[in-house]
Amino acid sequence: MTRLDVDLVLVGGGGAASLVLAALDRHGVGGLRIAVVDPVRRRGQDRTWAFWGHPDTDLDPLLSASWHQVEVVTPARRRVLDLTPLRYAMLRSGPVYDRAAEAERRLDAIRIAAPADVVRDDGTGVVVRTGDGRAIRAGWALDSRPRPPARAGRTTWLQHFRGWWLEADRPVFDPRRAVLMDFRTPQPARGVSFGYVLPVSDRYALVEYTEFSPDLLTDAGYDAALADYRDLLGLDPGGLRVREVENGVIPMTDAPFPARPSPRVVRLGTAGGATRPSTGFTFSAMYRQADQVARALAAGRPPVPAPAYPARHRWMDAVALRALDSGGVGGPDFFDRLFDRNPAERVLRFLDGVTTPAEEIAIMNSTRLRPMIAATAGDAAQRLRDRLRPARPAPAIPAAVVGGPQRPVPDSEN
Repeated sequence: MTRLDVDLVLVGGGGAASLVLAALDRHGVGGLRIAVVDPVRRRGQDRTWAFWGHPDTDLDPLLSASWHQVEVVTPARRRVLDLTPLRYAMLRSGPVYDRAAEAERRLDAIRIAAPADVVRDDGTGVVVRTGDGRAIRAGWALDSRPRPPARAGRTTWLQHFRGWWLEADRPVFDPRRAVLMDFRTPQPARGVSFGYVLPVSDRYALVEYTEFSPDLLTDAGYDAALADYRDLLGLDPGGLRVREVENGVIPMTDAPFPARPSPRVVRLGTAGGATRPSTGFTFSAMYRQADQVARALAAGRPPVPAPAYPARHRWMDAVALRALDSGGVGGPDFFDRLFDRNPAERVLRFLDGVTTPAEEIAIMNSTRLRPMIAATAGDAAQRLRDRLRPARPAPAIPAAVVGGPQRPVPDSEN
């Protein structure tokens, strides 16, 4: 068997790996032998990321749209939020993949179009064996393949969604602002639902229906929910065409995703804890991970990023998920109070995991006290029980439900 020796192997070639390749090129990392192991070369628009951050970053040329104002809507009111100095942005996968392909060429990386069957850290390096019989030995492995958490969580929900890219015959969308969360959708018995609108122009927008809940809908259920939300927005279906469909499932759980399963294997993306348990947002943490990996390698250090979120944020997410799951806190009320009692910029930075403890106290004071205290006590008791009994295996993250008259394009955050 022929063996390929490299310094760094990227196992998986989706969004997380693409961002790493671009970051390595951006930071001028040279002289490394790099391999990418993935059965598929990613091209085109197979997913859409939405995130917030400061303008004038290296991502700006790749964005489909960005907004300094967003709306949060409840049955009682419509709130317009000024995000300054941040902005909300939409990034489609095609430009990210194109940039990664160019970076891969400049870095002279070797691409192996096969699945990785084995990733084994032997103490001095990492051996990757592929489905077609090849072997790669690397100093470090960055693994971004989807995988379940190390054990079952105390609370496990899913963020699952379907979106329609709608093209209208006449101007019907407001391109000056996005709808971040619209809670006028019927709420599930156990969970939270909302719609949102990301307009690229006055005639073209992504309109999406999302649920935070334990179980997926059926194919017909997603289409019905989206059609209802389209009608709620006052859009005439006769003047609209569905150009693309996006589907996705993202874990929302306090279960652990070990970012360092062995000394020389580093996990990135959702597998490395980049998905925020309370919201499902992933892109900003993936981008930070990629930048930290590249900076470390440029400085001659091990490619190990910092934890995606501080431990205190993961604890707050666990409590919030428990409060929502128990019904002690209603989803629309929870998010409405956060934005009502805090500057939008503080809430968004909190959801990115970059706030100070003082800001986090203000955030916690925005929530309803009694149910959050009950959830905190319940979480502490459950943690104690978990220490006294064997860990339960975590279920696999289900695949997105696809189907319908349009050929859907699966979406994921990894």
